[in-house]
Amino acid sequence: MITVDEALARCFALVSPLGTETVSLRHAAGRVLAHPAIARRDQPPFAASAMDGYALQGDPAPGDSFTLIGEAGAGHAFRGQVGPGQAVRIFTGAPIPDGATRVVIQEDVDRHADRITLRAGADSGPHIRPLGQDFRAGAMLTPRRLRPHDLALVAAMNLPEVTVTRRPVVAIIATGDELVMPGEDPGPDQIIASNAFALAAMAEAEGAEARLLPIARDTEAELFTVLSMTEGADLIVTIGGASVGDHDLVGRVAESMGMERAFYKIAMRPGKPLMAGRLRGVPMLGLPGNPVSSIVCGHLFLLPMIRALLGLGEHPPATRRAELACDLGPTGPRSHYMRARLSPGTGLPRITPFDRQDSALITILTEADSLLIRPAGDGPIAAGTEVDFLPI
Repeated sequence: MITVDEALARCFALVSPLGTETVSLRHAAGRVLAHPAIARRDQPPFAASAMDGYALQGDPAPGDSFTLIGEAGAGHAFRGQVGPGQAVRIFTGAPIPDGATRVVIQEDVDRHADRITLRAGADSGPHIRPLGQDFRAGAMLTPRRLRPHDLALVAAMNLPEVTVTRRPVVAIIATGDELVMPGEDPGPDQIIASNAFALAAMAEAEGAEARLLPIARDTEAELFTVLSMTEGADLIVTIGGASVGDHDLVGRVAESMGMERAFYKIAMRPGKPLMAGRLRGVPMLGLPGNPVSSIVCGHLFLLPMIRALLGLGEHPPATRRAELACDLGPTGPRSHYMRARLSPGTGLPRITPFDRQDSALITILTEADSLLIRPAGDGPIAAGTEVDFLPI
């Protein structure tokens, strides 16, 4: 068995960033920017008023009066020149007229017809947003996953489309005679296939396109047929059949099809029977069949592989710190990813693992919001100890 870190390193060695495509800004949310977005203009493209008020020249004193000579609104500039003793009514976002050096807010003046008089106690302004205050032409947004406010920035750069990494296509195959699809009538010795739906949703939330292929029954011929349906996938994920029993055929059939195995079995719980390799040039990840094992391994290995395919780098899942809420015994020879629940603490959050950690208990997983990480060989630890956890 190899460690989690070594297994993840070998998984990363199987993948590399995919190619790119151009998409409209309207369809770029959540996509990964592959090349810098470069601004085509300054923002703002002119000196603009930051307030509703009056644009004038100089530094007037209370009691000074000015003659109004026009008006400027957003999208409607005043085309004349502002001279001494003159003012232009101006609204937020409007270009500052030539000659004006300050905006006096409307609350600081008295207006009578076409004259304004500065009140005592007026603020000093100038309430002008300089040209290029936000960014200048040539400014760059570096590659990243595009969030909603990133799209606002790219739009302000006057870019109608962006170059993004192509979505990875993830082919997901559940295996086993014991499985039927939800809604079907299972036999007395069958169960409902559930893992694939969670893994597909996780992959899609990370930015991939998930393809659920038919359940592969426990014959070499059928498994060969379903594995042959993965044409065009960027990552093949199998569920179950990766152990060493007589009916665990995934590794045997995949190797007969030319799979180069990267590793098999990992020193962790849940998820020991994990397999990875490359089938006909395509990365392949063989997940355990137990629901919790499969989904936990999805968080630890599948999602980081998808992020690497998207060009986001080869990084393990980001862990956080919490304060243990109860005493725990030793872990044994394998790293343990315990389903746990967080609660508020005085500093760090508090984390409490569930009493039941069986890898077949989906209900516990739905109640968990974190995985408490216990290193292999870790001794007993007391409540109050700082520990690592992975949000899920």
